[in-house]
Formats: sequence, C-alpha cells, structure tokens
Amino acid sequence: MHTTGKELHKVKIVTLGCKLNFSESATIVQQLRQNGIATAATAGEEPDICVVNTCSVTSLADRKCRQQIRSLVKQHPQALVVVTGCYAQLQSQSIAQIPGVDIVLGNEQKAHLVRYIERWLSDRQKELAVTPHNAIRHFAPSCECGDRTRYFLKVQDGCDRYCSYCTIPLARGRSRSPSIDSLVAQAQDVANRGGKEIVLTGVNIGDFGKNTGESFLDLIKALDQVQGIERYRISSIEPDLLTDEIIDWCAGSRAFMPHFHIPLQSGSDEVLKLMRRHYRRDLFARKVERVRSAIPHCFIGVDVMVGTRGETPQCFDDSLQFIASLPVQHLHVFPYSERPGTQALSIPYIVPKAERDARVAKMIALSEQRQREFIERFIATERPVLFEQPPAGSTVMHGFTDNYIRVTVPYREELVGSIAPVKLEPSVLSTTHNS
Repeated sequence: MHTTGKELHKVKIVTLGCKLNFSESATIVQQLRQNGIATAATAGEEPDICVVNTCSVTSLADRKCRQQIRSLVKQHPQALVVVTGCYAQLQSQSIAQIPGVDIVLGNEQKAHLVRYIERWLSDRQKELAVTPHNAIRHFAPSCECGDRTRYFLKVQDGCDRYCSYCTIPLARGRSRSPSIDSLVAQAQDVANRGGKEIVLTGVNIGDFGKNTGESFLDLIKALDQVQGIERYRISSIEPDLLTDEIIDWCAGSRAFMPHFHIPLQSGSDEVLKLMRRHYRRDLFARKVERVRSAIPHCFIGVDVMVGTRGETPQCFDDSLQFIASLPVQHLHVFPYSERPGTQALSIPYIVPKAERDARVAKMIALSEQRQREFIERFIATERPVLFEQPPAGSTVMHGFTDNYIRVTVPYREELVGSIAPVKLEPSVLSTTHNS
C-alpha cells in the first residue's frame, strides 16, 4: 500500500495557516533531519513521507486541508502520509477515513511525530492519536526559520478565552507557556547561528506566563538583552493584554521593532459583545493612540472579521466608520465562517454570503488606502532593511524596514540575512503586503 523499504529518506511537508504552524513545521523538519530524513529538494523529487500541518480557523481552511491531503495522496501514492495540526485535532475521525492517510496526530502529539513514524515503520499499522483539548498540558518548544531568514519563536500556546466564533481553544487546549530562561536560551542559540530577527509567536501571547508566574513584559525585557539579535517582532497581541507598560517599554527598547499587530475583529460594540471579546472599541482606540503617541513611525496591523452572525448593516457601517477613524496601516480582513460547536451558531441574524463579500471588499479598499498613505510618508527617507533569502533562481530579493515597509531590490548574495540602509524610492516599494 505504501513504502515497503526499511528506510525513509525524503519528506515533503505542507503547512497551512498561521506563523505558529510555520514555526512548528520548521521544528518538525529539523527533528526529521536529525533522524536522517531530509526534505525533498525539488518538485520532481519523490518523497517517502508527506506531512500536512493543518489549520482550522475557517471552513475555507478546512476545505483547503482536505484538498491538500487528497492531492498529496494522489501525487505520491507510495508515500507515508501524516496529518497533524488543528484540523486533525478537531476532525481526526473524518481525516482517518480518507484513503491513503496513515497517521493522524492531534496538536499534543505533533511534537512527537518522529516517534509515530518510527512506530509505523515497525508495524505498518494505521494510527490515530489525539488528546482531548481539555487534557492538553504539554508545551512543545519551537524556534526555527525553515527556508526563511527570520526565526519564529513559539512563546505560548493554547487559549482560555472561548470567543463565540472561534474553535482554537478546542484545537489548541488551555493557555500555557514555558519559562523565560528557556526562551532566552533559544534566542541566544539563534544569535549563535547568525540569526538577526525573531518573531514571537503563539495563540494568545499576551497571556504568557499565566502558568509560570511570569509576564509578557518580563519576557520581552529579558529577550532584549540577548546580544546578536537585532530585531524582534510581536506577531499579534490582544488589545486588553497590550498594556501601556509594554507599549512604552517597546518604544525605548534596543531591538523591538516599531510594529504591532492588534486583533480588533469588529469596530461595533454590539458585535464585540456577541463575539464575547474581552474589550470594547474605546479601549482599542486608546491602545492605538498610545502606540501612535509613543512610536509615531510605528506600523499597526489589525485583524478584522466581517459578516459575523449578528452584524446588521448598521453594525457594519458603525464598524467601518470606527476603523476608518483609527491611525492604522493594514487590515487583515476575513469573512466570518460558521464553525461547528461554537456559540455563535445560536445568534439569529445571518449575513448573506454576497453581502459578506461586499463588506470584505470595502474593508480591503480601506486597508490598501491606509498602506499607500503610510508608505508615502517615508518616500525619500532612509531606513534599515533586513533582506531575506529569495527563492532559487530569483533575480530580485525582498526585505522589510524596521517599521515593516516591504522593499524589493535586485538580488545580491551578500545582502541575504544582513541589515542595510535603503533609500525608500517608489522603484523599491510595494504598496501592499501581509501584516
């Protein structure tokens, strides 16, 4: 049915979803390499193992996961197929029934993927292993860059908030984090390997230290002391956990970049209440103003969900007007998606799909306008750019300024992984990028 030889040599890993998933996938690759299994280097190289690290944040994400799993089974019928991640945690039984899938692992088991592969080699038995979300206790460390230049350091996992639309607590378990000392040691290892930038990732990273008696402010102060790391970015932090002390400290820190990503979800207080968010829009506005006052050149990205149950036309107009009043630079916009088992399904008002799509388009248009305005502020100025490794054969390379403006220049090998000053002219600037 699948690989019959004793040895497995090549793996193809597909990652869907967030930066946290990317970090964990890169760690899996490292673990496999330590066991003599390299990544399939080219498109024509046949893998012995296919790993899909799944996402389940929306119904579209679920569909993409199913399509990706079936595609890999079809493309590589002799490969061992392993499915893990959030979709595997939530829909393990249905995934196990897909012909060609050999191993299904929940998020608790993801860190031990190599062990399950070894077991399969010895008995060739299909396996499904998923710990119930309320019993997930283990924190699996992860700090890798994969084939990128920036490192992603996992500082927290899980969530205790149970927003009405969200399945992540069911997929990731309770909030948990490691010690500051262990994270500082990982950051120092990155510096020893020549890494320049680290992105702090997690599910709800502002909740860091809930189980250890430490705080997120304690963490970033300690990380800032690691010599050799020139840049840190905070991937996303809830507005009510982004304290004034964190903002003010980042404003004067050595290495934390002028860049925040703050989830809002809706600019309507009525909708925020239906979502069971832990703040109202006046708090969000105060946090944005605090950032803008402390760090005038800061790039601020915002998550926005539109078309959720209960978002009447008046609520959406209210949300759009509020967001338009904020001095933010980028909106990560996505339509509401029905998620099984969530409390939002009991909210009666349903927004038709065509209307959801129209609302998404309005928010995206606002986002594009704000990005252009922000970039235009810095034309003809000089800012430091960290250049990333481009794809093989590329004639151009990309990088980001300290305040997250994307720059494109002709490829120069000596620039990869280095920070260099760049004059921001229209020829090197792009008006859109993902926050």
